[in-house]
Amino acid sequence: MDSESDRTHHAAGGDESAERDAGDAEGPDAAAFGRDAPESEAQAAVLLLMDDDRDRELLAEALGERYRIETGTDPDALDREFDCCLLDANAFDAAGDALDARRERADPAFLPFVLLVSEGARGRPADGAWERVDDVIELPVGRRALLTRVSNLVERRTTSLRLRQTVADLRLKERAMDEAPVGITIARASDGDDDPLVYLNEEFEALTGYGEEMLGEDCRFLQGPDTGDETTAEIRAALDEERPVSVDILNYRANGQKFWNRITIAPLRDEAGETTHFVGFQMDITERKIRERRLEVMTRVLNHNLRNKMNLITGYADLLRGDADEETRRRSLDVITKTSADLTGIAGAVRTVEETLSVAATDASVDLREELIELRNRIRSRYPDAEVTLSLPEGDDPVDVTVVGLPVAVEEAVENAVKHNDAAAPKVEVRVERPRPGWIAVEIADDGPGIPDHETTVLEAGETSLTHADRLGIWLMYWVVGKAGGEFDVDTDENGTTIRLEVPAHP
Repeated sequence: MDSESDRTHHAAGGDESAERDAGDAEGPDAAAFGRDAPESEAQAAVLLLMDDDRDRELLAEALGERYRIETGTDPDALDREFDCCLLDANAFDAAGDALDARRERADPAFLPFVLLVSEGARGRPADGAWERVDDVIELPVGRRALLTRVSNLVERRTTSLRLRQTVADLRLKERAMDEAPVGITIARASDGDDDPLVYLNEEFEALTGYGEEMLGEDCRFLQGPDTGDETTAEIRAALDEERPVSVDILNYRANGQKFWNRITIAPLRDEAGETTHFVGFQMDITERKIRERRLEVMTRVLNHNLRNKMNLITGYADLLRGDADEETRRRSLDVITKTSADLTGIAGAVRTVEETLSVAATDASVDLREELIELRNRIRSRYPDAEVTLSLPEGDDPVDVTVVGLPVAVEEAVENAVKHNDAAAPKVEVRVERPRPGWIAVEIADDGPGIPDHETTVLEAGETSLTHADRLGIWLMYWVVGKAGGEFDVDTDENGTTIRLEVPAHP
């Protein structure tokens, strides 16, 4: 070497042309690096783990043009944060397993180590050194060659950090989607009517019962017989026009259970503005829909029934204040007494509805067999002339259900069948069956005059001031079944009425 300043300008193991071909390697653009990657080459740290001598000074001077330099002489320095470590033979021998441990801590990110050997140590590196380091540089080394080789290693590290951060971000986003408290689906946009699913999260499977076996299918598998045509047409139009849409739709779970689904769908576009996918969000709003209908019905009860009956009481009370004869007084008192009883009945019905439907769903089951036997005995005690029969599944096994309010709904149907039957000996039959695995059906059949059509049509069409149900009991049955996602049916003919409540045993 001509001088100490020239030591880093002599390439070891190669000629000057090779060094020129290598050129001044520029570091990667780090603007998009992840959180753990250096934002620029100047912020990348190079650790010189070697004796404090002239070689270290010259290496620090050469590499300091591009990197932040850290120095150390013992293996403890490996605990620092750095992006590349250059270590001499002594430090390499002293580091031992600590070097491997440091690399493992960095995994899966790439953390490079470079072994420096002196010109006179041609026999080294020895015995598996290449298995523990990523490059071996003989000193003295040319400045440009040194920067090139270190820069290549730092670039590999920053690239791995960037990739690791990208993967971490993707995993975070995927975990957020997987664990989101709403159902999430992604469907591939297609030119036809089908937009096949490419992703669905855990909540979607919990909500619908459908899992990865439905990937590749269009999400219309959630639709069923009672799904509204207008709503599905609204969704289809929004997809065709590639615009967002939010609707409330009646859907069906994999086991056939109904539920009200709040769906929001939005297009996902690529950099060119082309719609490539649709993302959908699903939320069970069955409870909300039932509460809204209850509010509607209760408002009608307060505004219509209570007002009319109070007006009736007030009117007949005014007759009593006048110079009424004995017959008028008797008739007025009878009307007031009956209307007061009606008001008490309405208040009791409202209380029953609220107490029944306000109970939260629970895993605690009841034995429907025992509940119905007790119900039959109570009805016979209240109405000795009524004939109540019970048909249960064969055997003595419990008929376990967790349907909120089901025994109350059945009792409401049985008692109404007896009370509204003018026959001397009303007949009511309660039949329980298992129509399909996991489902229970209860039928209440009577020989009474039947339920007027307007009492049942409002269940689906909704109430108005002119068209409404006179009894809250039928609403109670409808809501209990609706909350469980089942089917409610009323069949009336000249022979009487059959009410059918079909529900999943454990909604």
